[in-house]
Order: sequence, then structure tokens, then C-alpha cells
Amino acid sequence: MKIIFVLLLAGVGSVGVASRAQAAQTILVCYPGGPVDAAEAGNALSSMLRVVERVGQWKSGTFESAFTSRADECRKLLAERKPAFAITSLGLYLELAARHHLVPVVQPRIKGQTAERYRIMVKKGAFADLAALQGKTLGGSVLEETEYLRRIVFAGRIDPSRHFSLKPSRQALRSLRALAKGELDAVLVNQQQYDALGGLPFAKDLEAAFTSEAIPLMGLVADEKATSAGERERLTRALQGMCQDSEGKKLCELFGVESFEPVKPGTFDTARTLWEAGSK
Repeated sequence: MKIIFVLLLAGVGSVGVASRAQAAQTILVCYPGGPVDAAEAGNALSSMLRVVERVGQWKSGTFESAFTSRADECRKLLAERKPAFAITSLGLYLELAARHHLVPVVQPRIKGQTAERYRIMVKKGAFADLAALQGKTLGGSVLEETEYLRRIVFAGRIDPSRHFSLKPSRQALRSLRALAKGELDAVLVNQQQYDALGGLPFAKDLEAAFTSEAIPLMGLVADEKATSAGERERLTRALQGMCQDSEGKKLCELFGVESFEPVKPGTFDTARTLWEAGSK
């Protein structure tokens, strides 16, 4: 479900850019480790952008999207295209904020929360904590950004690339099934993946051996030097109105997004502190 939210947010985020030029404006969407390929993502983004153009009263074709599920390609596209607005993971934002003058603009609210927790799921009674999992296999679809995991999710306590034998997958469900079959020792899941566990027949056999602190959900970021305060404010208003529009509301409900909210001062301070501490 996270990828669906990312695609939705990319579409509505385009509204703030349209006045900058008549040519189609590119919105960069980075989703490291995501299960959706570029063609599939492009089709979904195109459909959503058309809705946004109608809601924002922009000419059809005003916006275009660029999507990647690879962190290295996201870094390259940010450097080459220098987009005014982008969707990135929290890890990429923290890594690239200074280099590309990135500032958070809005966050999604999902199930009443603007933050999430990561959990390591294991079979009940198998492993009590992180120490017990040293050297064990860890699967999941959120393993690509190991530096983010080290600095933010595990808050510097362990280096996952050394502590575990990592077995990344494009699909969390595949990893969870492997865990249930005994083919993996543990699986790392984000909040949305954890919330979906209840629908699995083997969920009752699993428990969390680790739960992270609350981590703010990443939304839309802006290049502070390439955008004005007015543009960022206009974008924020557009996003806030998206889920109240008759058609936009249906999209928001379908994708589990209750609302889009301006980023409050201090929201990412703890994450920045952890990130900087991890570089020492």
C-alpha cells in the first residue's frame, strides 16, 4: 500500500509547480525497493496526474512524472534534473537534503498517524531480541537502504549489513511466507506492512522481536532554492484540499490516506540528529 500512497502524493504534489513554465513539469518519485516497475508506476502516475490537473484547473498534460525504485538512480536523477519537488524516502532525504537544499513540505496522515514504526517479525518464541538474531537471515522489502536502517531504524545500535544475513525481496508477502515456512529467521516490515499482517493465515504464529521508535512519515520535499515560499504554501493548500474534493476524496480513501498536513517545525529533528550522529 505504501507505493500507492507514494504515487498519489506525487500526483497531487505537482500542482505547486505548474505556474513555473508552459512545458510539462517533471515530478521525481523515488521508492527504493518498491515492487512496482517503471512502466506500471508511470501508468498509475499518469492517471492520477490527470485528476490533479482537473482539480487544480490546469491544462491536461501540464505534468509528467519520473519514477525509480533504485536509490542510486534517484541520486542521479536528483543531480541531473534538479526537480523543484520530489518524493523520496526518509533515508534519501536525510542523505541528500544539504546537497539539494531539500525541505519537507507535507506529510500524509494514515490511520490517524503521521509516523510509523518498523518491526522485526519472527516465529513466536524463536528469538527474544536483536542480540539473539545476530548472524540470522533477515528478509523484507525495506532492506535496500542499509545506512538508513543503521542510523534511523536501529538508532545506531547495530549495523544490519553486519548483524544479519540480509535477504532482500521486492515483496514483503513473499518474505513473510518464507518466514512462516522456516526459510527465513526474521522479516523487517514497515508500519503498513505490519498493519496488513492480520489478513494472513499465519499471523498468529508471528511476533515482533524488535520495534523501532516512532519515525516520521516522509512526504513531499522541495528544493528550497528552486521554489519560493509562496509556491510551497500553494502546494500545501492544494494537498490539503485534495482529500476534500469529490473525486480526490475517493482516491484518498482508496489508498488509505486520511489527509495531507503541513510539516510541523521539529518533526524531523530527531531523525536529523540520529543521521548526523551515525556519520561520526
